[in-house]
Amino acid sequence: MPGGPQRPPDHTLPGIVVRSHGLWHEVAVAETDEVVIATVRGQLKRRRRGADVVAVGDRVWLTRLPDNEAVIDYVAPRTRTLGRTARHTRDVVQVILANPDQVMFVFAAHRPEPHLRMLDRFIILAELQDIPIHLVVTKLDLDGLDGAPLARDVFAEYARSFPMHYVSIRTGEGMEELGHALVGKVSAMAGPSGVGKSSLLNVLDPGEQRDTAEVSIATGKGRHTTVGTRLHSIGNGTFVADTPGMRAITMVAVPAEQLDWSFREFRPYLGQCFYQDCTHVHEPDCAVRDAVAKAAIPVGRYQSYVALRQGDEIDNSPVR
Repeated sequence: MPGGPQRPPDHTLPGIVVRSHGLWHEVAVAETDEVVIATVRGQLKRRRRGADVVAVGDRVWLTRLPDNEAVIDYVAPRTRTLGRTARHTRDVVQVILANPDQVMFVFAAHRPEPHLRMLDRFIILAELQDIPIHLVVTKLDLDGLDGAPLARDVFAEYARSFPMHYVSIRTGEGMEELGHALVGKVSAMAGPSGVGKSSLLNVLDPGEQRDTAEVSIATGKGRHTTVGTRLHSIGNGTFVADTPGMRAITMVAVPAEQLDWSFREFRPYLGQCFYQDCTHVHEPDCAVRDAVAKAAIPVGRYQSYVALRQGDEIDNSPVR
């Protein structure tokens, strides 16, 4: 059958891809959580064009082979992907995580200081791929230290639109609530280096300790401790993907006409401007700008939109 079977073949075992190494994939077999090393059956390699054939998070069915190896016979259609456009291409997608139920964007209250424009780029990435978003603020025990502003003030504009989790690994504050938000879901965890993503996973899944990154006092930056995406099972059908650092998760090229929709605060006002092609930057009778003036849209989020709209990270070429 061209491109592979349309349903799982009989006598195959279901599983989920937890890690990929080129042609080899680690698959957690359903029910047992036993991890086997699998390759992809040849006919499947022609099935997808413009995207990875098998990626971390894919639901697969496999045939067992000797020596704890297997071959993947079927890959279920993806519900959604967290991905990015490959460099120097316009239509090749590098899948960071397949089938995420949600994404947890992790930033620290202090050390390193939160970079909100970076967070906005992360949010756009998820909004364009229709992935539910949660924001996690770590290191709450450092909140206000060294004269830094309080985290709840820094992230106040985001709390109006997104579920927020303020946590401290050191004191345990907020960890139980965060755990409840993860139960039964496949969650991607992404954020800049040094914010405590690996430390969070060490608490959520204490059976496997991961390397953690210290933040340089001189630079305020951390080093990356995750090389490639890995999906961790923490029980009860719950999976958390530890994704690479910021060098690997960058914003996809955003068509200019989709940028305003990527800011969910704008959506109630889109289509209400006097000019149909309003950019919401300088035009008169702009519903979005009026909403900003009335404090219905946070000023900081609007300023971020304007910076992106006028910058070189937006794809202004026509959509075909």
